[in-house]
Amino acid sequence: MPSLPSRLLGALAFLLFIARPAPAIAQQAPALRLYTLDCGHAEFQDFAAASDTGAYDGRKAVLADPCFLIHHPKGWLLWDAGLPPQLPAALAGLPGFRVWHERSLAEQLAAIGLRPEQVGYLAFSHLHFDHVGNAALFDRATWILQRAEVDWAERSPAPVSMLPELFAGYRKATVRWIDGDADVFGDGSVRILKAPGHTPGSSVLLLRLPQQGAVLLSGDLYLTLEGRLEHHVPAVNADRAATLASMQRIEQIAQRLHARLIIQHAPEDFERLPRPPAYWE
Repeated sequence: MPSLPSRLLGALAFLLFIARPAPAIAQQAPALRLYTLDCGHAEFQDFAAASDTGAYDGRKAVLADPCFLIHHPKGWLLWDAGLPPQLPAALAGLPGFRVWHERSLAEQLAAIGLRPEQVGYLAFSHLHFDHVGNAALFDRATWILQRAEVDWAERSPAPVSMLPELFAGYRKATVRWIDGDADVFGDGSVRILKAPGHTPGSSVLLLRLPQQGAVLLSGDLYLTLEGRLEHHVPAVNADRAATLASMQRIEQIAQRLHARLIIQHAPEDFERLPRPPAYWE
């Protein structure tokens, strides 16, 4: 049996041990987060261009045009840059077509405490004018570009819906060239998936969010909810067979991962997404 002094010394040592300040715990980086930004809306009096089979002939439509901001422990990524603040002269006055914005992209970034120059990465589903409209704000970012997309978009004359001046900022930016699929941050949580057809370098973004699970951002693989069900191919399209093959590929990925596929232009999907400061994680 230990003597009483020994017991007292042991108890004192224990008390001193538990009273010590806890070692500093390294701060954990925030989990992967997805913010949805309103980058404009477009209204069509005749949405015939949305299908090469005449499915939308004479039908009116309103499309959402969101941008998506992703926060990863390694930095901020903007996926698509929406409609330009001012409609370029080449598009102004088109009959039966109008666009509008509720708030500027810079204002929406400011609402979550972010400046454009703090966005480290910029990537696009494709380079049509309604997906690159605010690209010039992010000249300090690393632009992640599909080589096939840029080669095609800069042909002369420019393909329909391509306005090269809107994405010309890549020439002064740091560029990460990709050919097909790409793992943005190297850990599988944010992946660009090739989905050519609408344009040669069209892509879809796959996110693996810790709570929401797998999410796919469609780009222009589909324009409407109906278009997904019916596999409508737009009349403005580079390769019909490639578009249908891309639809099949992305649907198989969605099924395997039990992923939620967000049709970016569908107002119904847009309204279901949280607005800053809210987000998905």
